[in-house]
Amino acid sequence: MTRSGKPDIGILLLLADQEFVRELREHVAAQGFDDQGRSDGFVFRTLSAGPTTISGLAERLEITKQGAGQIVDDMERRGYVERRPDPSDARAKLLHLTERGEAALSTARKFHQAYERRLRKRFGDEAIDTLRGVLTDMAGEAQVSTPHFRALMF
Repeated sequence: MTRSGKPDIGILLLLADQEFVRELREHVAAQGFDDQGRSDGFVFRTLSAGPTTISGLAERLEITKQGAGQIVDDMERRGYVERRPDPSDARAKLLHLTERGEAALSTARKFHQAYERRLRKRFGDEAIDTLRGVLTDMAGEAQVSTPHFRALMF
């Protein structure tokens, strides 16, 4: 609590995020994707923007190549991503979403859309547009506008 007796905004943001993720995971699990990892959503959205290498994925996720490789190995084992030869570099492999990966991403995107519709119905368009503006401002317009994050948003 703050001095005013109101909950701390940072804690509320954290709790709201945790609840959103909990509901998302519950929804995708109910649709047959009950083996989702913590990083899967970021990988799905990154690859939906186009194939990339493990190095490219590591850079976008801001992790080591080894860490990205471990995530990809696990997602490949679960049938969400596959490696294909890079037509422009015989030594490189490009990461692609499989049909299962595309379906999982589609399921998550539909949840995101339904969640926003539910918020709009409960609080109204003006409140949600204001919330979006506040969150964009908090994240930083420059940050939200980077190609890396733009790919995650759509």
